[in-house]
Amino acid sequence: MPTDGFTTCLWFDGQAEGAANHYVSIFANSRLGRIVRYTEAGPGPAGSVVTVEFEANGQKFVALNGGPQFTFTEAVSFQILCADQDEVDHYWSRLTEGGQEVQCGWLRDRYGLSWQVVPAVLQDMVGDADPEKAKRATEAMLSMVKLDIAALEKAYKGE
Repeated sequence: MPTDGFTTCLWFDGQAEGAANHYVSIFANSRLGRIVRYTEAGPGPAGSVVTVEFEANGQKFVALNGGPQFTFTEAVSFQILCADQDEVDHYWSRLTEGGQEVQCGWLRDRYGLSWQVVPAVLQDMVGDADPEKAKRATEAMLSMVKLDIAALEKAYKGE
């Protein structure tokens, strides 16, 4: 695994290997790396997974089987900027499998990790210098669960 930049450590309760495999299956430019297992020295059962290094969409992660003490919250999420509706639909469907749709493009995956699946054009719409266009786009986004680019564009244009 590359040694430059940052590596995000994700804390799981016995699901690190499954989560790493799941994320690698969703994103292009992804791969599994080193898997570290407990030895007879413990503290976990010998042979069970401690950590799994992986890359998802070129980003470095370590999945750690840390136990039930800590869980994910919406205070940290991963934002996926999508080029078109096909990308939005792809990531939304794959990440909500066994997870939960939330609102405004947010979801929680099967492991409880929060994601924002966002069309890249939304940033331009809600940040438009024309306050009416920005307001219409924002109001449309706030009314959605999965974001719909065509509906956002229609609202943005005032149609």
